[in-house]
Amino acid sequence: MVVLLALAVFGLVTFVYLMLLGSCYAPRLSGRLKKTVMNWQSNPDSVRPAEVRSQAGRWGRMNPLLHLVTNTIEALQKRQDDRQIRETAARDAQHALEPFEAPLKIIEVIAALAPLLGLLGTVLGMMEAFSAMAATDGRANATQLSGGIYEALTTTAAGLVVAIPFAALAAWIEFRLRRIHKTINSTLVSILHIVPEQTLDAPESSGTASKSRLAAEPDSEPADNPADNYATAQGQRFAHATG
Repeated sequence: MVVLLALAVFGLVTFVYLMLLGSCYAPRLSGRLKKTVMNWQSNPDSVRPAEVRSQAGRWGRMNPLLHLVTNTIEALQKRQDDRQIRETAARDAQHALEPFEAPLKIIEVIAALAPLLGLLGTVLGMMEAFSAMAATDGRANATQLSGGIYEALTTTAAGLVVAIPFAALAAWIEFRLRRIHKTINSTLVSILHIVPEQTLDAPESSGTASKSRLAAEPDSEPADNPADNYATAQGQRFAHATG
């Protein structure tokens, strides 16, 4: 029971920490960032990543997706190597999700260990009951047996009480992470499929923005479902977004 109580307290602290971490550092597609992506799709050369970062404010700069979007756009405007851009975007996207994986794993472990600890208490309680019966040569009364049976039932119930809420929390957190992964993946796809016709350093001729064109990817494969790929290896999570 002491171990189950300690696990419950530790899991609750982990959940609160995860919620605070998510409220501050979770990748999110804000309205301003969505407008930047739409401007990039319609007129790539009009987007200025430095201005987007400066206008985001202190709270906006805590958003990892803001840096992922602006860095990728800046690299595309500077005509950097396409393969390097995609690898960098995949690495940065993975780093944005890494802080949430360890707390999720802790909650999943607690949800798996709690019923096992309850089962261990059940076994110990039944051992105590049969030990009392053996000590009296099978003539133990109900009072002697009730202590062990009570211990067995109490630990089983405590293990389930701890395991059920944390199993539900783990499923909800994993669902939220899949939603975040889907948002990051769709944003990366929207950005990487557009190539500007001129770089930021190129002089502007008549003050009119040049048109954008879609970057054809003849050797790329169709994108998989991002929700189905969340549980795959870390190096493959953003494979369909980065080629």
